[in-house]
Amino acid sequence: MLRLDQLSLRRGPRLLLESADLTVHAGWRVGLVGVNGTGKSSLFAMFLGHLGADAGDFHYPPDWTIAHVAQETPATNMTALDYVLDGDKELREIQTKLEHADDTQLAELLARFETIGAYTAESRANRLLHGLGFAPGDESRSVKEFSGGWRMRLNLAQALMCRSDLLLLDEPTNHLDLDAVLWLEQWLAGYPGTLLLISHDQAFLDRSVTHIAHLSERKLTLYTGNYSSFEQARAQALLQQQATHSHQQREIEHLNRFVERFRAKATKARQAQSRLKALERMTLVAPVHADSPFDFDFGIPKKLPDPLLTLDLISTGYDGKPLLQAVDLTLRPGDRIGLLGPNGAGKSTLIKLLAGQTEPLDGERLISPHLQIGYFAQHQLEQLDPDGTPLVHLQRIAPRATEQLLRDHLGKFAFAGDQALARVGGFSGGEKARLVLALICYQQPNLLLLDEPTNHLDLEMRRALAIALGRYPGAVVLVSHDRYLIDNVCDTIVLVADGSAQIFDGDQQDYARWLAQRQKRAGVSSDESPMKATENPMPLQSPKEKRRAAAENREKAKKLSERVKRLEQSHDSLSARNQRLLDQLADPALYNGEHALKLQALQTEQRALAASLAEAEMEWLEACEALDQAQRESAVADT
Repeated sequence: MLRLDQLSLRRGPRLLLESADLTVHAGWRVGLVGVNGTGKSSLFAMFLGHLGADAGDFHYPPDWTIAHVAQETPATNMTALDYVLDGDKELREIQTKLEHADDTQLAELLARFETIGAYTAESRANRLLHGLGFAPGDESRSVKEFSGGWRMRLNLAQALMCRSDLLLLDEPTNHLDLDAVLWLEQWLAGYPGTLLLISHDQAFLDRSVTHIAHLSERKLTLYTGNYSSFEQARAQALLQQQATHSHQQREIEHLNRFVERFRAKATKARQAQSRLKALERMTLVAPVHADSPFDFDFGIPKKLPDPLLTLDLISTGYDGKPLLQAVDLTLRPGDRIGLLGPNGAGKSTLIKLLAGQTEPLDGERLISPHLQIGYFAQHQLEQLDPDGTPLVHLQRIAPRATEQLLRDHLGKFAFAGDQALARVGGFSGGEKARLVLALICYQQPNLLLLDEPTNHLDLEMRRALAIALGRYPGAVVLVSHDRYLIDNVCDTIVLVADGSAQIFDGDQQDYARWLAQRQKRAGVSSDESPMKATENPMPLQSPKEKRRAAAENREKAKKLSERVKRLEQSHDSLSARNQRLLDQLADPALYNGEHALKLQALQTEQRALAASLAEAEMEWLEACEALDQAQRESAVADT
């Protein structure tokens, strides 16, 4: 077992852990969680011998082999396959000895060689590379040919290649797409050793760990169960100390509105059910995040044209070669679209096309003159001015705003005080990502294009991002391997695969099944449509028919949208009047007897108003149903 006894740990002048006790039994899978800066990575560094304990001690069996993911990758001419094989230290040791062995040593070395499965080592390494998204032939390419993100995948493959007793994984999903994350979950399920995992991916933690070790206020507390169980257990304790939080009420109101509107609809049943589950557990888990430093909005766009952007039979790719063809997609205010698809299928390419970063090879990209795009991509983190500060970056896009206004905005992203004046060059990846989001929010876009926005973000910031997107009135297109974010934000999935982008009739679990079927059918003709894996393939139409149907449905949806807005305004007005009457009726003085006539008049008015309100609500809901159906038909016509 691994054990900490009254351990205290410092990093420079900061005390990270104080008198911590922890026992991890062999075979346990422990998620190490806590806000950034609490000491998670420092604890890993101590296990690896890079840091010493300031007090107390830690123990683990002396014969344990520890594997971890290296943070640097040498720009070597070594092939990717050989680099991964280096992770099996005993294999390399035996291979070296075999080169110089005499006859007396040879038999013993060959026996050990067979015992450790060395004859299948290359096959295991190739499976690791394939599972992490490397294409056939990549195993023979030199390490130096790969970009930084792919080198980190090589480091992960090397760590998994090690036949370890203790595996330390620090944010292993940061450079992976969803397909690779799903594969890694399956691999970890079969790992026989002890796992310590640092991750800000809630879904990944839920599926990979049996315990949670929580670092907070220099203390280390062990919980049994996955991350969701930890949230609930910790919340039970905090509920005894904390009052109801106002921001929690806003979230509940938002979720209630969605559930009441859509829970009875077949077309939205899955999304309503997911939000209902979120609502059921919100009261319990919200206090866990009550001290979160993040509470922001993307703001109300100055204009919300409908449609915002239309792709009309678009083909896009690189060097004149199409990667995606005949893409029809219309984005409207309120759309929440998640892009799923295999690695390299064109998700980021489609995002770049929507953002206007690339030109279509064929077809038209039609935009509203009032379109305002907020585009988040990983390369933007590197384009930040390293010598600039968060305040300077914001002043460059808002030169007329007061410094206090800009500081208030930055404070919502935890850039308060001196942090707003710190050089960006010294920021972590998470801090840079938060700054890019702060810059996007300030500009109040009406279309958000988010390509892996959660890389480097901690759990608190990811949760705040999901809440902000839930309140945002514009359209969202999201690429993310964070399933929690997609589940809580997106109500439409577009499958990007095999040269097309089509509406996917299912959720992420359906996508995982589709992906597994696809892998099993690897020998099937490549021209088979990915939609054949779903129950409801899209009917084929000619481009002319599709454009006509799309135009008719857009006009129908536009009229219904205007009606919904009018009814919603009327409903809100009646609700406000009803609340004022209820407030008056709550006055105890009314019931003294001397105000009997006034009381009777108010009660009569309130009953009549309640009836009108119920009628208005029913009319509004019916209009919403009709609008939703029209939008769904329009989406089908667009694709």
